[in-house]
Amino acid sequence: MASRSIIRSSLIVVMGAWFATPVTAQVDDREPIRLAPISVTATRNPLESFEYPGMVTVIGRREIQARAPSTPDDILRFVPGVEFTGGPRRTGETPSIRGFGGADVIVTVDGARQHFGSTHDGRFFIDPSLLERVEVLRGPASSLYGSGGTGGIIEFRTADARGLLAPGETAGVTASGGHQSANSERVANLTAYGVPDEQVDVVASVTKRDSGTIELSDGNVLRDTDDDIVASLFKAGFSLADRHRLEAAVIGFRNDAREPNNGQEGIGTGETAVGLVDKAIRAETTRGEYRYENPDDDLLDLGLVVYRTEFQADERRLEAVRSGPVGELLKRDVETTGARLDNRSRVTVSNSVHATITYGGEFWRDEQDGGDGGIRQGMPDSNAGERDGVPDADARFFGLFAQAEVAVADPFGAGSGEVLVIPGVRYDDYAISSSNRLGGDSEQNELSPRIGVSWLPTDSLMVFTNYAKAFRAPTVNEIYLTGVHFPLFSSSRELVGFNRFEPNPDLEPQTTRTLEFGAGLTFDGLAEAHDRLQLKATYFRVRGEDFIDLGVRQAFPVPADCIPFVSDQARIPAGPPGTPPSMGCEGGTFSRNIERANLRGVEAEGSYESSHLRATFGFSSIDGENAETGAKLGVLTPNQYTVDIGLKLGETDSILGWRMLAAERFDKVNAPEDERAGHAVHDFYLSWQPARRPLEGLRVDLGLSNAFDKEYTRVNTNAAEPGRGFSVMLGYALAW
Repeated sequence: MASRSIIRSSLIVVMGAWFATPVTAQVDDREPIRLAPISVTATRNPLESFEYPGMVTVIGRREIQARAPSTPDDILRFVPGVEFTGGPRRTGETPSIRGFGGADVIVTVDGARQHFGSTHDGRFFIDPSLLERVEVLRGPASSLYGSGGTGGIIEFRTADARGLLAPGETAGVTASGGHQSANSERVANLTAYGVPDEQVDVVASVTKRDSGTIELSDGNVLRDTDDDIVASLFKAGFSLADRHRLEAAVIGFRNDAREPNNGQEGIGTGETAVGLVDKAIRAETTRGEYRYENPDDDLLDLGLVVYRTEFQADERRLEAVRSGPVGELLKRDVETTGARLDNRSRVTVSNSVHATITYGGEFWRDEQDGGDGGIRQGMPDSNAGERDGVPDADARFFGLFAQAEVAVADPFGAGSGEVLVIPGVRYDDYAISSSNRLGGDSEQNELSPRIGVSWLPTDSLMVFTNYAKAFRAPTVNEIYLTGVHFPLFSSSRELVGFNRFEPNPDLEPQTTRTLEFGAGLTFDGLAEAHDRLQLKATYFRVRGEDFIDLGVRQAFPVPADCIPFVSDQARIPAGPPGTPPSMGCEGGTFSRNIERANLRGVEAEGSYESSHLRATFGFSSIDGENAETGAKLGVLTPNQYTVDIGLKLGETDSILGWRMLAAERFDKVNAPEDERAGHAVHDFYLSWQPARRPLEGLRVDLGLSNAFDKEYTRVNTNAAEPGRGFSVMLGYALAW
């Protein structure tokens, strides 16, 4: 029930155990009790994910390890409502939640925002080996998190020493290594951790990962996909007197890659790609945290997080193309500095009404700097030191928020169960500016209210509803883009013009209003004393205003008689007088607001766990259109089904499992070439972790992905996905 779950969750946090997937706690020598997943992202307070009035998925270390992931896509692809596009290269992978992608999805690492924004260079710069848990909140979250919460949140939590050690242990070391055949990947990790006394805990981890050519499911290979990665984590925590705690961490990611300038490009299957570059990707998150947690203090439960994230994506051309000479260095630097302060106060209104009030403020600043190595050959109006499509600009955000979690017992009389009400509101003020002063600054403020209600009339049933307004401010790229997007050639392959980025400083923030309602069922003791079955489903409708969309004006193919440009300002059209400039040599790429758009969808997920079996399953469906024109939105995905069933072979300390991801035919498109065939992809896996000496501490994970070599391609992606691949991971942990 709601009030009991808050008390139970608080005890779990105090004990230092935030459980991510159903796990077991032994209360005697015979039967375990299974504890439900606990979310801390959805409300910034520990709450059973089942009781939250919305959809949130929590993936713990056990499940992460079983998937032997190479990228975050491997962890998240089975979450309903989450899709990845951009192709198989890790630098091209971009996530979407409920049809929202890019800046509409908030990504954080240990609470630090990750704001690197590039259409073709991916979003994730963290290695899965460093992770302890991942939470995915689907749906609007601006009332707590501000700009970007229109689609949802993906929060990564890195490992900590206390989570890696069993009770009574004070130090340990884990070494692991493995291989994946689909992309010729080799990986090795070394992690050391310790709790020398009750006040100090330290963890240090480093991962080396190398990969190459990707074998695709259509029989081709995706060449020029070399990655050389070093990822690292150092985290130290200090518990001071009177319930105070300090924590500091540095999370690093370095990738030296050789691939096309556009990492999402499907060209290069079978043969060498065009536009090759050496990419030097650097990401570092430095964060500090202060916590005051005292169970006896109902008014003060304080948290402060300060952080700085630095991203660098340097690309040096390896071959001469029309867009630049050999040796040209293209730079994109994005730095985010931020802080968040919040407090929780617990209030007892009566014997049947208890509330937790969370309130605070947040600030962050993004700074972007782009550049090239000098004046580029053959490109008109090119300014040395300024990179096309990467404006020098910054954005500053400040927000204040408040949220209540009110648990009411027997709201409709004795025996009517419990109700959890979560109202919240946030005020944000932002200013976006550019050094090139293209149209001046963009300054706005937004108010983001929400209210969610869960009613648990019995121990087995819950129903919920949720209404929220969310917003997403335009990014510096969307407002200030300038320069050349791509060159244009006539049928005789002569350079005849360019498609150019066009700034739009008048962009309005994108806003959505979402109404969601659903229900859940949970049953204990179905087939044995302590098994658990949980089911949860939702239906949602989204009304969007001022959707930010990327528009392109261009004639394809380029007319053979097109008259070349005279200057950037004089776009001379081909054909009779009155032909729009976009139909001639020159074209434009720009961001624009779509006045109104509608989205709707269904999600369902469930899990079952017993002493001999664990299973999860999910379903997602989404559709939507431009309310003015009726055209399908370009962010849709096919109806998808997921299944993951694992047999626990207790006699051998192993789990043997099967996963399936199936998608129906995708025809919610405006052009036939965007359609995708339906598919079903099957994976098999085996995890072995001996619990008795002399093999105690050993772990073996074997996997066979896309076992039947099914050919398939995701939406908004050019290249097919990887074909059949075998993986093996060996690890050994020693603790004392």
